[in-house]
Amino acid sequence: MDYDTITAHADYVIESTDFSELGVRRAGKVRDIYDQGDTLIIITTDRYSAFDRNLALIPFKGQSLVAIASFWFEKTKGIIANHMIDTPDPNVIVVRKYEVVPIEVVVRGYITGVTSTSLWTKYQAGERDFGSFTLPEGLKKNQKLDAPVITPTIKSDVHDEAITPQQIIERGIVPEDRWREIERAALALFIHGTEVSRERGLILVDTKYEFGVDERGQVTLIDEIHTPDSSRYWQLGSYDERFSKGEEPEYFDKEFLRLWFKENSDPYGDNTLPEAPKDKVVELAHRYMRIYEQLTGATCAVDFSLPIKERIRNNLKKYSRSVSLS
Repeated sequence: MDYDTITAHADYVIESTDFSELGVRRAGKVRDIYDQGDTLIIITTDRYSAFDRNLALIPFKGQSLVAIASFWFEKTKGIIANHMIDTPDPNVIVVRKYEVVPIEVVVRGYITGVTSTSLWTKYQAGERDFGSFTLPEGLKKNQKLDAPVITPTIKSDVHDEAITPQQIIERGIVPEDRWREIERAALALFIHGTEVSRERGLILVDTKYEFGVDERGQVTLIDEIHTPDSSRYWQLGSYDERFSKGEEPEYFDKEFLRLWFKENSDPYGDNTLPEAPKDKVVELAHRYMRIYEQLTGATCAVDFSLPIKERIRNNLKKYSRSVSLS
């Protein structure tokens, strides 16, 4: 989808839903979730969140994320079962509900990052032993690792805590046999994701996976997979030259909008924030679209004949728990 089309339909967005006929709504940062007992209806909105608040609505963001996750769920179902049942609308995925394993499994193929928890930041500070793997001396930022590594974190509403596989087992968070199964699945998913991404001119740098278990203890992939909200992508074609020059890779970046708010307001202190500039909203929407279309090889098709919320409601009629949708 080109800039002109996105600009012309920049108001075609969905901020939230109120489909009481689907059950009780639980709102996350981006997704509205309706619990129907054994299944969940997950509606991915166009909310762009940072600083613990919604900053903007990015057209087609939700649709891009659902399409990318669905693409990867289909591609990887031979590696491990996943929770996807149906995609009745471009913004919706219906999934089976599982008991969530309280660990985010982060897999990294390159040493990079700027945050305090990033592999590169810790490496720069002198850390070499990461519990389940040791890195050699002499690595450079953005360098490919000899093999992918796993750096798990404990899921938390406040902040994620880094933890080693040994600690996961010792604390009894996950039984050892189940953790080994999760490790094998995560590495297989990442290796496959790396291969598919490379075929499409992209480098899958790192990502996070979440897993659940059913009543029989079977491990299943849940949440999302290889979306630009859960993964880091670089453009393959320019990587070698940029790395050799010590330059940053050509990467998918959504932080520029977050930084604009930081420069033009106090996101944590101001009661009201300025409206995001339209050109920056369109630019971010285009970046999501570019990743979606590059990965899947599909062109985004949107039916603008109905308001987005009405379209979603119509497509979810079969999941309604009420007689009337009025």
